[in-house]
Amino acid sequence: MSKELYLCDAHELAQKLRDGEVTAEALVQMFLDRIETLDTKIHAYLYVDAQGALETARQVDKDRQAGKELPPFAGVPIAIKDNMVTRGKPTTCASKILEGWLPPYDATVVLKLREAGLPVLGKTNMDEFAMGSSTEHSAYGPTLNPWDLERIPGGSGGGSAAAVAAYLAPWALGSDTGGSIRQPGAVTGTVGAKPTYGAVSRYGLVAMASSLDQIGPVTRTVADAAALQMIIGGHDPLDSTSLDEAVPDLSGAIQALPKGGLDAQGLRIGVVKQISGEGFQDGVLQRFNQALSRLQEAGASVTEVDCPAFEYALAAYYLIMPAEVSSNLARFDGVRYGIRVLPKDGPVTAETMMAATRGAGFGPEVKRRIILGTHVLSAGYFDAYYGSAQKVRTLVQRDLARAFEQCDVLLSPTAPTTAFKFGDKIDDPMAMYLNDVATIPANLAGIPGLSLPVGCAPEDGLPVGLQILAPARGDKVMYEVAARIEAQLAASEEPMPPCPAANWKEALK
Repeated sequence: MSKELYLCDAHELAQKLRDGEVTAEALVQMFLDRIETLDTKIHAYLYVDAQGALETARQVDKDRQAGKELPPFAGVPIAIKDNMVTRGKPTTCASKILEGWLPPYDATVVLKLREAGLPVLGKTNMDEFAMGSSTEHSAYGPTLNPWDLERIPGGSGGGSAAAVAAYLAPWALGSDTGGSIRQPGAVTGTVGAKPTYGAVSRYGLVAMASSLDQIGPVTRTVADAAALQMIIGGHDPLDSTSLDEAVPDLSGAIQALPKGGLDAQGLRIGVVKQISGEGFQDGVLQRFNQALSRLQEAGASVTEVDCPAFEYALAAYYLIMPAEVSSNLARFDGVRYGIRVLPKDGPVTAETMMAATRGAGFGPEVKRRIILGTHVLSAGYFDAYYGSAQKVRTLVQRDLARAFEQCDVLLSPTAPTTAFKFGDKIDDPMAMYLNDVATIPANLAGIPGLSLPVGCAPEDGLPVGLQILAPARGDKVMYEVAARIEAQLAASEEPMPPCPAANWKEALK
């Protein structure tokens, strides 16, 4: 029996399109039908662009029929996190303050998707302005985890991860400021990658913390993630932080692996002492250690590395990030775009209108971080808080530089636990922030990081993610190691089971 189309990864779908087994229009329509039937419960999407996706698909079919040379993934649909601007299509960042805003331009990554012939299915749900680890902070309601509908899909990019995990899109784009691609990847059993800072343009990404934000792929396989990063990567003169260098051949590096990736001879792996023990769920550590053992059996060497500054990374991040949030979100003032709320009492001035608009438009987590960031940047506190945090950032970078002198990559669990239940941490911001303890160092240092599913925790049957960190500009080695771990898991006695959504055909009750 042939595999259901929605179960195919992006590479398989691209091959079927090239072979003429299916048209791009039929493929897009199949995903649109599946979204219409199933997403009422999952709530992965905030906006579905059926018309736009079908128009792109029809153009691809027309060009293919005319014998035109097309990009390799032309016709394979994709979903986009709702903090990347799309011309004439809603972009809300899951916030009430941007409700109804239709951007007048496309983000660079969106233009690159269009150039590659990828139909955009729609915009995915997220924590408001990317602030959260559970997608519970969306102004439009949470996204549910397709592995267990009572649990969170991670955040802030829970919508993209859930869409890919539930087979409502073959792949998607997310953004990662402190783990917002990788942590949702870990709890939904998907592959989530944060490229080297500057490897993918941030132009048109609604900024949360500009020195930390990075757009990256959300997929079900390592090969798909590598291919998608190559599609969206490259220098962009519109982004001053964009790296002016060629996009590495990430897909070619994976294909060139000897013995299909099962051989790991000569690979030097480091395990960070500070993010692999206390506070981590037993099942998470078990699956992580099994993956390490498989690598060792395949010829890799494993050493423990000490990164003492990592103990302070979380605290430093939660000072640097809100400071940048406070600055970046000052533009949402009710004057230029989004909603405008007039004060009910007293005189109507620009100041009172701004206060009323921001009070009504922002949710509690966004307000919390703006207030914290404004305090951090205030006179008398700047050096004590923001300045000290930047010093810690430098120490984290130095720790990582020393670690990479001994090792090719660093491995750790992606998240301390599997997906927790809705409401468990919503009233405890600190408990929520601790979900990012393993992912934050990569953002502080600007290095690439990838989360890869390595099985399910025995105690709850939920996915576990393993994180791979590589040196800056070392995206190629990160993908090579990820492909090795993926191949070893597939060949093991306990391969990754499919998400329950694989069997969903009818609307969820």
